[in-house]
Amino acid sequence: MLKGVTVGCGFFSRIQMESWKRVAGAEIVAACDLDGERLKSFTSDFGLRGYSAADEMFEAEKPDFVDIATRPAGHLPLVRMAAKRGIAALCQKPMADTWEDAGRIAKSAQHNGTRLMLNENWRWQAWYRHIKSLLDAGRIGEPFSYHIATRQRDGVGDKPFANQPYFTEMERFLVIEVLVHHIDTARFLFGDIDEVYCQTGRLNPAVGAEDFALVTLRHHSGVRGVIDGNRVSEPDESGPAMETVRIEGMENKIRLGHNGAVVLGDDVVFSVDGMPGYRGDSCRATQQHFVDCLRNDEEFETEATDYLRRTVAVVEACYVSAAENRPVRVSEVAVMAGAV
Repeated sequence: MLKGVTVGCGFFSRIQMESWKRVAGAEIVAACDLDGERLKSFTSDFGLRGYSAADEMFEAEKPDFVDIATRPAGHLPLVRMAAKRGIAALCQKPMADTWEDAGRIAKSAQHNGTRLMLNENWRWQAWYRHIKSLLDAGRIGEPFSYHIATRQRDGVGDKPFANQPYFTEMERFLVIEVLVHHIDTARFLFGDIDEVYCQTGRLNPAVGAEDFALVTLRHHSGVRGVIDGNRVSEPDESGPAMETVRIEGMENKIRLGHNGAVVLGDDVVFSVDGMPGYRGDSCRATQQHFVDCLRNDEEFETEATDYLRRTVAVVEACYVSAAENRPVRVSEVAVMAGAV
């Protein structure tokens, strides 16, 4: 049984802890947060030991791994702290506030020879795992295009994002915080992304950064796609999936609805009715993958250096594209930053 600890006791940490309770082969035993009241509530609810400082927790508990669930600015010092002690880490996305710090995070783990996985749970949503199996089986022939539309009306009014109000303070928001999920999932489904063209806008003046984005992507495989997102529009229907998806192939098509159902042609081939957990039980699946890879010494799907070069680099290319109003090759951004 692997022994784990967690840093950060905010809104999403509670979702994470519900999932950890159902992961085989590991147990979270302690938590850390700077906010004393939040820490007390969290540890009481989940039966954990509590600490106000991460280094104190690491020294006292000597865990096998840490689940880092803080805001992005805290990721670099926490990864460095864990890496120096040989503690494996599962780090929440965004990897960091900046491309440069994301690189420092990956290098810190690599330099110390410690395991580091990015907690990119979107690709672990049950419907995307099923869609991947359909694509791999050739059920739509050669795919050539896709469209992902993500909507959530929690970014309106003078005090948007009630669950995570710090979103309004981020210098970059929608692409780095939200669409990174869909970018990484597109890479999971269709392979590496070579080029992007991104346009962004700010719809709510109470939000400090972009809350609307339209991204076109070209994959190395030749597949082209569009990711279209905002946090102002109401979704077409309620459901566990935050987006709708249409994938077109030479022989058929795949659609994903907000209800989490996957439709191949005109037939429903997958449903999440009765499935527990967050968005297709994606948090538990991500955590189980992390634990299994640690126990079996296998490679993470979202290992830090690979995720930096293949997902975070695409996010950075999107911001360069939006700023300069031009298509940007992902390799161009990666080379400029010395990542490859």
